[in-house]
Amino acid sequence: QVQLVESGGGLVQPGGSLRLSCAASGSIFSIGIMTWYRQPPGKQRELVAMITSGGNTNYADSVKGRFTISRDNTKITLYLQMNNLKFEDTAVYYCYWATSTGGYWGQGTQVTVSS
Repeated sequence: QVQLVESGGGLVQPGGSLRLSCAASGSIFSIGIMTWYRQPPGKQRELVAMITSGGNTNYADSVKGRFTISRDNTKITLYLQMNNLKFEDTAVYYCYWATSTGGYWGQGTQVTVSS
């Protein structure tokens, strides 16, 4: 059974950086679009960034210029480099992979931006 596991979350001061990772346990094939979502406290889950199998990317306006999504197709890992973090980036971050056998969600990793 495939499971996605996020890592890299934590507590950071405003202006700081974090790098999130999302890796799979179990066999997974034909990965299409890989996506990061986040859910701020008391709010709905929202799309942060997505990357296609060909490397095309798209970002939410709120993170453009600060976050960078990337994927390593050899290691089958998704990344999110987050720079210049703001209070409003505080959320649980989830990865989602679309594959030929269905979609998979990670369990989430907490990112807290606080002084």
